[in-house]
Amino acid sequence: MLSGGQQQMLAMARALMSRPRVLLLDEPSMGLGPKVRREIYDALARLVAAGDLTVIVVEQDASLVLRLVDRVIVMQAGRIAREGSAKEFLVPEALSQAYLGAAR
Repeated sequence: MLSGGQQQMLAMARALMSRPRVLLLDEPSMGLGPKVRREIYDALARLVAAGDLTVIVVEQDASLVLRLVDRVIVMQAGRIAREGSAKEFLVPEALSQAYLGAAR
């Protein structure tokens, strides 16, 4: 009976109940509306800011995750294609280079 966003938040809450030091998330925003995506990433940002938790996120929507992370690793065919600080990837040309192989 829960919406997709509520299900995602519940899954994260259940995972956090054991007080892990590392949380691995695979596409936490998939299939969710923009408002719910922001809510999930806002909650993650608060958790990371509180300390004692490392979050590893696999996410195709780079705009959501760039404000949360310190480091970015772009993988292609199972290999690292590009890596660097989140600040480096905030530049649109760097993001195009990482995802498309060339600046637009």
